[in-house]
Amino acid sequence: MFTKTGNSFLTQKKYAAEIAQALQMELGETHQATKTLMRWTNADERTVKNWMAGRNGPRGEHLVALVKHSDFTLAAFLGMAERPDALTASELPQLKQRLLRAIDGIDSCICQTQIRLNPP
Repeated sequence: MFTKTGNSFLTQKKYAAEIAQALQMELGETHQATKTLMRWTNADERTVKNWMAGRNGPRGEHLVALVKHSDFTLAAFLGMAERPDALTASELPQLKQRLLRAIDGIDSCICQTQIRLNPP
């Protein structure tokens, strides 16, 4: 049995505000952002506008759809769940690919520099 250590539950107001901030950071506050969110989630326009304004937060399948499409929403969700390390782990494959591309770019620059300094 688990002991209760205190009330650390997230309020609905805080949840809605966090999701709204994440969506605004990712998409902005334009009508196009609303249309994008409607496409991602199949939610109606009024619902999406309420999310963007922080009046309500997405529930269930809408949250899953948002996390599927939005890295900012995923980060906000994991932050609210007090699981920031989970985000780091999920980003490692993309980071590896970016680092490999950077190494290829560096190697290319080194080869070009060597050719210019030591022509055949």
